Amino acid sequence: MSRKAYPSDVSDEEWAFIAPYLTLMNEEAPQREHSLREVFNALRWMIRTGAPWRMMANDLPPWYTVYQQSQRWIKAGVFEAVVADLREILRITAGKKAKPSAAIFDSRTLHSSPESGARAEYDGAKRKKGSKTHIAVDTLGNLLALFVTPADEQDRAQVGKLAEKVQEATGETVEIAFVDQGYTGEKAAEQAAAHGMRLEVVKLAEAKKGFVLLPRRWVVERSFGWAARFRRLARDYERLPETLAGLHFLAFAVLMLKRFMSIMS
Repeated sequence: MSRKAYPSDVSDEEWAFIAPYLTLMNEEAPQREHSLREVFNALRWMIRTGAPWRMMANDLPPWYTVYQQSQRWIKAGVFEAVVADLREILRITAGKKAKPSAAIFDSRTLHSSPESGARAEYDGAKRKKGSKTHIAVDTLGNLLALFVTPADEQDRAQVGKLAEKVQEATGETVEIAFVDQGYTGEKAAEQAAAHGMRLEVVKLAEAKKGFVLLPRRWVVERSFGWAARFRRLARDYERLPETLAGLHFLAFAVLMLKRFMSIMS
């Protein structure tokens, strides 16, 4: 590499782990003009700094190359596969079973941008117009499932879809999902039960004073905090909701890969 390294660059050890996931081309494919590692570095730089696609740094591959390759990775489910494998590794190293039996559900509303404004709706509870990311994590905070809807969609209405995605990711091992009061109601419970899952609502103490850490619920809030380190995810800057979801999986893949390397060192 002839350029000066960025803090977001993938390390040699990380690259050795993740490179097999990123290689989508077969033997008949034409020779790449740009290094696959540099394309991945450019994507990591963009999501961490929050820069627009067309303002990619001059010493990285051109934006259109990075965008096209990132769309291939997202459509192929590459980052979901990385997260799934790392999640099992991190759980085992933490002394837990590879497949979780419990999950935590929550959502986060992101302000819209001119790019995503056409599909944005208003979230009256959060007083934001934009998109809502519905997320499920295990009890360690590792990502299980995530998808994007307009911000006016109620959390309880998405339980069925989120539970289905969680069971697909885990092989139907999750038995219980911890949720907040936005997931109450018979219909939400029935949707979860249809996928072999029970909802347990963690309620806020009535006589609370100041900030209170809720049992189990704080884990998913910490996961949101991890994602907030990536400035591209501070708002919904993407034209496609699939791209926004894919970049979330990329962010967790970056975080989990770094954690795995720190354990191995």
